Order: sequence, then C-alpha cells, then structure tokens
Amino acid sequence: MLKKFMRIHPADSVAVALVPLAAGDVLDVDGTRIVLLEDIPQGHKFALVALPAGARVVKYGSPIGILTDPVVPGAWVHVHNLKSGLGEILSYSYRNVSGFREGSDTEWGKVLEEDSAKVSGGFCFQGYRRDDGKVGIRNEIWILPTVGCVSHVAKALERDGQALVGGSLEAVCAFSHPYGCSQMGDDQEFTRRILADLVCHPNAGGVLVLGLGCENSSVEVLKEYIGPYDERRVKFLVCQEAEDELAEGRRLLEELAAYVSGFHREAVDCRELVVGLKCGGSDGLSGITANPTVGVFSDLLTAAGGTTILTEVPEMFGAETLLMDRCENEELFHKTVALINDFKQYFTSHHQTIYENPSPGNKLGGISTLEDKALGCTQKSGTSPVRGVLAYGERVTARGLNLLSAPGNDLVSSTALAAAGAHLILFTTGRGTPFAAPVPTVKLSSNSQLFQKKKLWMDFDCGVLTSGGSPEQLGRRLFDFVLSVASGAQVKAEKAGYHDMAIFKQGVTL
Repeated sequence: MLKKFMRIHPADSVAVALVPLAAGDVLDVDGTRIVLLEDIPQGHKFALVALPAGARVVKYGSPIGILTDPVVPGAWVHVHNLKSGLGEILSYSYRNVSGFREGSDTEWGKVLEEDSAKVSGGFCFQGYRRDDGKVGIRNEIWILPTVGCVSHVAKALERDGQALVGGSLEAVCAFSHPYGCSQMGDDQEFTRRILADLVCHPNAGGVLVLGLGCENSSVEVLKEYIGPYDERRVKFLVCQEAEDELAEGRRLLEELAAYVSGFHREAVDCRELVVGLKCGGSDGLSGITANPTVGVFSDLLTAAGGTTILTEVPEMFGAETLLMDRCENEELFHKTVALINDFKQYFTSHHQTIYENPSPGNKLGGISTLEDKALGCTQKSGTSPVRGVLAYGERVTARGLNLLSAPGNDLVSSTALAAAGAHLILFTTGRGTPFAAPVPTVKLSSNSQLFQKKKLWMDFDCGVLTSGGSPEQLGRRLFDFVLSVASGAQVKAEKAGYHDMAIFKQGVTL
C-alpha cells in the first residue's frame, strides 16, 4: 500500500509528503486529525502542531531550523517560513555517549551470520589480487596526465587503446584535468597527492603517467609521491622528450595490456572491500529512503570487516555532533572537530558564507535548510562507530567507517573518495546525474519516478520504500547488489563509457 506521508521520529513537529498532497486532504497522524491548508509537493514538509515565529522545527528528532512566521497544523513548512539556526565556528566537547569501542558492531555481525545464505557468494566477491597484495574490483589501464597541457594526448591514446580491450582487460581510460602547473602551496600539493593516489589505485591493473616536461608537478616530482612502484604496472612518458608521443604511448599501452591481461578474478573476502558514500541532487525523500538504505549497507559491510568512507564535510554542518558522538576514541573526536572547523575556516578565509546551502534543486525537492540536508545526508553512515578520519588526499588504512575531508561538489568529492581507496561509490540522488568517478559509481534513486524516467542513469531504486518494506530489508538487497558490482557487473555509467575526475582547487594560479 502506498504511504502518503511519514513522521520520521516521534518528536518531530513536521511530517514529510511521500506523494503530492492536496489542500483539504485529511490525514491521520498518530491519531491526530490534520487538514492540509495548502498543496504539499512530494518530499516537502507540513506542520503537525502550532508553532510561533522563532520556534525550532524538529525533523529526524533534531532541530532543522527556526520559523520566521508562525504556523498551524497542516501548513506547508519550507524556505518561505523557515531559516537555518546554525551558528559560525563552534566549540565541541568529547562525550562518547554511545560507548563505542572496538567490536561494538557485533549485532550487525549476527545479522550477517543469519543472512549469509542470502548474500551473493557469502562474504566474498570476485576481485583481482594484485602482485603487491592489494585488491581491485576492475582490471583497467588508466592514463593519467600530470598536467592539463597533455590532456588531449591522453584522450587520443585512450581512443587508440580501445583496440587492446578484451579478455580480462576491461577498459582503457584517460582522466583529464586542467592542473599540474602554475600552482602553489597546498593547491599544488593536493594535485600531486590525488594523482599519486590514483596511480596506486588497485582498480588500475596498469597505469600510464603522461607528462609534458616543464610542469611543476613533473613526472620526476610525482614519482616521489607515488613511492616504490612495479615497472611492469606503471609506465611514464614525457611528451617533450619523445619524437612522436602518440607512437611511444601506443607502445607503452601495449606493454601494459600484456601485463594487465595476466590478472583474473578470484574469490576475495569482503573485508578487502572499500566503498565510498556520497549524495548529490538530494530531495526530501533522500533522508527517508536512499540514505537510510545506504546506512544499513554501511553497517553491514563494516560489521563484516569491510570499510566505508563518508565525505562532503559542508553537508555535515548541523549534524556533526551525531558523528562526533560515534567516534571510537577521543583522538578521533578531535580529528572530527578539526575536520568540521577547518572547512568552516576555508569558507571564511575566502569571505564566503559558511551556510550557503542547500542548492536550488535541493529546495525544489523539499530540503529547506542545511540542518535539514545534513541530518538526511549523514544517515548514509549508518550507526557504526567512526574508526578513521582522513585528510584530503589521504589513503584509508582503518577498517570500518571513515570520515574524509572533501567538499560537497559531486566530481571533486567522488574523486577524493576514489583517491582515498574506495573501490566503488554509492551515490544517492533525488534529481539524477550522468557523471562517473574514476571508480564504478552506483546511482541510487530516492524516488521511483526518477528511477523510471532515467533508466540510463540509475542503478538501484530506493523509492520502493514509499510503498512498503524497510531500509533494513532494502539495505540487505543493496549489500547483495554491491557484491555483484564488485564482482564485475557494470553500472549504468560504465555501460555508457563515462569516467570523470576533478581535483579540489584551493589556491591562486600563477
């Protein structure tokens, strides 16, 4: 039966329309008769109680903003009468209220024990074991320019390289970007870190690093960031030193293809799996359907010994204390405080408003304030303890849930997740997008209309929860789906041949 609305938490002073509702509709909300005073679009909120101007509106059991006008039961609550209640840079106190500690997610372990027969391959996926012991879920050749000046050369080599694809070699991809020169300080440092991280990513069975020869982040400089490497797996080409860079590039790709073709899928324990958690183009249903489903998946994977990474720091503002309270120890708490406040300093140092969010698309979908957005966004992290906090460009080492410093921008944050070591990314959305990260990007729709309309974009429908079922049930299905993707099933963006990357630009350009 199609549910028309949802009161997410018993303490909420608003409910969310799961379908478009009309003025005059009479609703029974927990035994209280509510008559809607105006049309309520899907994903939008309506008041359950009378509240004066200045009162805090509660959703998800937490405040999401302050009323600028009084409301009565049945009134639409949105940007016209609700504003953010967030302050500027804040101080926080370590509480560890939930008592998280090593092994505290054993309850999810019991769930996995009970459901192991329902999960594809038990607790395994079919991956590629690399010579250095790392595991990849794709067997590709990546062409990585050190500088934007040779991006067109990289694309030309990508086109030539398609003739090599076949057998266990699954793709040849070039990742263009405009950076690598005329950068200073941290700005240049970030470019080098991200490029080095991608060179070392195990989804790439082979890598061709393509330099120009006169850039700041040259091949020789980048080698220092890459560290020890296998000469069979990583090749370098400096275009200014080659008489015909395309011919030389083709020769190197052929050598890489011969090496990469020697890898084949084998059973790998899902303890080795790393999954990035990301949302974009969210709507009012994202925090009810797609994000809680991903949260269940995250708890399942981390309970099984795997790893998830949550990012988009500006979209944690307003829900950050919920994450801080889940930090496994005081050191991680202080790292999370720095994660939040450093990003606020980034905004203020550029004379920008900290809370310039949500986006126009978010508002159209029913999200009114940043608190509203953040409380829905952070549900992707589930309920398990925070066991790692990563700087931008840092690679994940701690198994379990990690927090990663990166902005909300879809391309930048997804690239950061890949650079941190994510094998694939779960991307929840209420609006839809065709983009792809350097790693497989699973698109999960928060509403079924999007899933039906954009079949060439969307991979998994979470909108079915408006008709019944629970995030717990759907999250277990998603666990199964993710293992199939890790085992080689292509997502829609891969089938379309899409792959993108973007580096976080922070400094001046010379």
